[in-house]
Amino acid sequence: MAEATETPVWREDEQSKVESWRLHVLIEAGFPLPLAERLAASDVDLHACVQLVRKGCSPVTATEILL
Repeated sequence: MAEATETPVWREDEQSKVESWRLHVLIEAGFPLPLAERLAASDVDLHACVQLVRKGCSPVTATEILL
């Protein structure tokens, strides 16, 4: 019998897919891999990240603002 505190495997897989997609979007927007990984795993607004960079903000500064 599984304990109630265990996370179902499908939720872990879905979370992994979401983070992977977020990582892809951030890299395409110009974020270097280390920053993109931090942002992809966080709960920051992905669209805000991309918009800041598109409007001329550096990826480093955008990350500092949003995290």
